[in-house]
Amino acid sequence: MFKDILKTVAVRYVVAFLNFLLIIINSKVLGRDGIGMGGVIYASANIAVIFNSILCGNTIVYFMNRYNLRYVFFPAYIWAFAGSVIACSVMYLAGILPEGYEPAVLGLAVVISLVTANTLMLLGKDDIKRFNLTFLLQGVGLFLALLFIYFSAGFKNVTGYLTGIFITNSIAFLYSFIRLFPYLSRKKNEPVASSFLRVLREMFLYGIWSGLDNLAEGLVNRLNYFLLQRAGGYGQVGLLDSGTKISESVWHISNSTSYIEYNEVSKTSDKKAQKQVTLRLFKLTYCALLLVMALIVCIPEWIYTDYLLTTEFVGIRKIILCLSIGIVTLGANRVICHYFIGSGNIRYSAYSSFLGLALLLGAGLFLIPAYGVFGAAIASSIAYSTMLIFSLSVFLRQTHTSFTELLPTSDDWTLARSKIPFLRRK
Repeated sequence: MFKDILKTVAVRYVVAFLNFLLIIINSKVLGRDGIGMGGVIYASANIAVIFNSILCGNTIVYFMNRYNLRYVFFPAYIWAFAGSVIACSVMYLAGILPEGYEPAVLGLAVVISLVTANTLMLLGKDDIKRFNLTFLLQGVGLFLALLFIYFSAGFKNVTGYLTGIFITNSIAFLYSFIRLFPYLSRKKNEPVASSFLRVLREMFLYGIWSGLDNLAEGLVNRLNYFLLQRAGGYGQVGLLDSGTKISESVWHISNSTSYIEYNEVSKTSDKKAQKQVTLRLFKLTYCALLLVMALIVCIPEWIYTDYLLTTEFVGIRKIILCLSIGIVTLGANRVICHYFIGSGNIRYSAYSSFLGLALLLGAGLFLIPAYGVFGAAIASSIAYSTMLIFSLSVFLRQTHTSFTELLPTSDDWTLARSKIPFLRRK
C-alpha cells in the first residue's frame, strides 16, 4: 500500500511541476483576464463532471468489488453523455455558463468524465501502474500540447488553451480505454448479480449521495470563482485562480493517499481494519500537508511577480496565506471522507460538503464584496476548516476513537521510515 501511495504521489508531483510551469506560461501568454476566463470555463465543465460522478465517480470502485465490471462500465459510459447534457442545460438556464463557450464546456465535461471513469475502473482492478500512467499522460500531454499550440501554431488565446485540454484528455481516454479493455473481456472470478436493473438501482442510490457529495465539495472549491467574477471581473478571478492552483498543489498528497485508502477500505467489512488504515493515512497525510504548505508559504512575493509570473499578480502570496489553513484542513478531510465513502456511510461525507457549501456562501457573500479576492480566499478557508471539524467529530464517535489517537506517535514514524525509501537508515 505504501509503495502504491509513494508512486502515486511521485507521479502527481511530476504533473504538479508541469502545471506550475503552465501557470507561469499562461500568465505571460493569456494574462490575468485570460486565465480568469479559462478558469471559469474549466470550473463550469468540472461542475458537470462532478454531477456525472453519480455513476462515473467513487460509485465505480465501490461496486466493482461487488459485481461484474460490465455492470459498472455501461451505466458509467452512458451517464457520461447524459449527465453532461443535463448538467450543462441546467447551468445554461441558470445563466452561469460563459457566453459563447457552451459547446466547449459540454465537450470537456464528456471527455473528462470518460477519462475519470476509466481511471477509477483501473484503480478498482488494482492496476495502479496504468492508473498513474493515465494521469501522467494528462499532465505531460497538456504541457506539450499547449507549448505547441501557443508557440508553434500561434494560438495564444483561451481557445488555444481549451483545445489543448480537449486534445490531451481525448488521448488519455483512448489510452485508458485500451488498457481497460482486457478487463472487460475477462469473465472469470467476477461476481455476477441476479439482475442488472437491481444493480443499476443500487448504483444510483449510492451514486446520488456520491454525486451530491462531490457536487457540493466542487462548489465549495470553485463557487467563489463565480461570486468573485460578478463582483470583481475576470482579472480578480485570474489572480485567485493562480494562487489557488499553487496552494492546491499540496492536495496531490491527500488525493493519492485517499484514492488508495478508499480502495483498501471498500475491499473489507472489518471495521477495525478500516479504522486502522484510515488513522495511519490521516496522520501521514496531514503531517506531509503541513510541511509542504509551510514551504510554499515561505516563498516571497517578489519571486512570483519578478520572475515566475508578472506584476499583474501582485498580492498572490497574500492569497496563498489566506488559503493555507483551509488547504491543509480540506486535504486532511478527504482522508476521513474516503473512510465514510469506502465503508458505505457516504452520507456523512455529503453532510460535510453541504456544511462547507453553506458556510462558503454565507462567508463569501459577506467577505467578497468587502475584501474582494482576499475575502474569497478567507471564505474558502473557513468552509474547509469547518468541514474537517464535522468529519472528525463523526469519525471519532462512530469508531470510538480518542482525539489523542489522531496525533502522530513514534510507532507511526518507525512505520513510515520502514516503508519510505529515503527515510530508511543506511
